[in-house]
Amino acid sequence: MGAKYENTRHNIGFNVLDALVGASNINFNLNRHAYTCELNNKNKTLFLVKPTTYMNLSGKAVSYWMQQIKIPLENLLIVVDDIALPFGAVRLRSKGSDAGHNGLANINLTLGTQNYSRLRFGIGNDFPKGYQAEYVLSEWNEEQKKLLPERIEIMKEAIISFVMSGVAITMNKYNKL
Repeated sequence: MGAKYENTRHNIGFNVLDALVGASNINFNLNRHAYTCELNNKNKTLFLVKPTTYMNLSGKAVSYWMQQIKIPLENLLIVVDDIALPFGAVRLRSKGSDAGHNGLANINLTLGTQNYSRLRFGIGNDFPKGYQAEYVLSEWNEEQKKLLPERIEIMKEAIISFVMSGVAITMNKYNKL
């Protein structure tokens, strides 16, 4: 998304992936349409992708890398921000609509399906009518900044659970947090 948006609500997916690899000696490398890296966890390999396309065109990067590394749709997990959820809420779904999220809309269009898992991070909706874009692209408030590390940790745990235990078990465990 670029340095300008690094600490914004809309960048939470990248922040979560950065935190996921933070304790390892692994770095993201710039590749075609994305920054990518591989992370190994208990005999499972996670291929992490941070699209370099605009958020609204992220389907291009997702589709390209799914084809390149032959990822089946059931193993795909998209991490996104969600204004419909209160700050810090975590929701995993195995399929569904884009719910007005332009990145998900483009992924749906590019993949030709809504049947893939998405892990949503609640960013709240504390903005005046007509200022959604400004809110999403703004930085966290001070209270949220204090709580963010704990909530990112939960997102990391949910990603590992998805990989190790699958979508149903992960939904049961994390959708109530």
